[in-house]
Amino acid sequence: MAGKKRPLVVITRKLPDPVETRMRELFDARLNVEDRPMTQPELVAAVKEADVLVPTITDHIDAALIAQAGENLKLIANFGNGVDKIDVAAAAKKGITVTNTPNVLTEDTADMTMALMLAVPRRLAEGANVLTGEKKWAGWSPTWMLGRRIWGKRLGIVGMGRIGTAVARRAKAFGLSIHYHNRHRVLPAVEEELEATYWESLDQMLARMDIISVNCPSTPATFHLLSGRRLALMQPSAYIVNTARGDIIDEDSLVKLIHDGKIAGAGLDVYEHEPALNSKLLKLAAKGKVVLLPHMGSATLEGRIDMGEKVIINIRAFFDGHRPPDRVLPLRT
Repeated sequence: MAGKKRPLVVITRKLPDPVETRMRELFDARLNVEDRPMTQPELVAAVKEADVLVPTITDHIDAALIAQAGENLKLIANFGNGVDKIDVAAAAKKGITVTNTPNVLTEDTADMTMALMLAVPRRLAEGANVLTGEKKWAGWSPTWMLGRRIWGKRLGIVGMGRIGTAVARRAKAFGLSIHYHNRHRVLPAVEEELEATYWESLDQMLARMDIISVNCPSTPATFHLLSGRRLALMQPSAYIVNTARGDIIDEDSLVKLIHDGKIAGAGLDVYEHEPALNSKLLKLAAKGKVVLLPHMGSATLEGRIDMGEKVIINIRAFFDGHRPPDRVLPLRT
């Protein structure tokens, strides 16, 4: 972009310092130093004047907002992999390219999935709270704080993409047998490596697993994929972990089933109406039935910097006249 006017890049949230510094070096970057979510009027003002909008996964970039975009807005470079909050089709109709940041958070999210898979059956949050609570710990005893072993159990992965496969590799090392449901079977070499069993029927898999891990994307087709009916198929001794998107699970049904003892527990990093949290989930957490995390599955400094670098590469490629490497097409959402 040497010798060219630097594009105005509006960034909706604060990003790691190395990313913001590089953006200031390359672009006319407008930062959000307060890290306060933009209001709707602020988003409208941003799309009216920016050449590039850099939103995050919490910003709603819908058709109504895109319709108000100025002539200069040619690129929405999402800071995140998921584009379920961006109307990609509306952007395409207006001649606006959308990009995302795939393949950088796979390992971080898989790590957190594995952490929750251990935390819930082994009662890690409950145990930690014993030492920081008001009552003094009375010491070890043979029958106290008993959890459930995960070695030798069956893991059912819903969505065997990059993250699901990374979860499977970790889980296999922990001695779980790997099962999965996906739109398509993975390559035979991957199945052989993971000794994975494919289930064409999600219902049949849910009824036979000890742990369910949700790793599919959020799309109209996966909204409440794990409905109340499907959740009720799970065994009373089974656990469910979700580090994907909250609306894939019917949260109200999940709460009721756990409360009634028809599902053993859950480890959740995402929620159907986040940042609002179901008060009944909090009560279950207080009873040790669920472990709740504040959407931090991908929250590593390394991961966030990698995301920022992808955003920068996409912007530079676009304004150098090349197709951005991470362009999102409407049909792929």
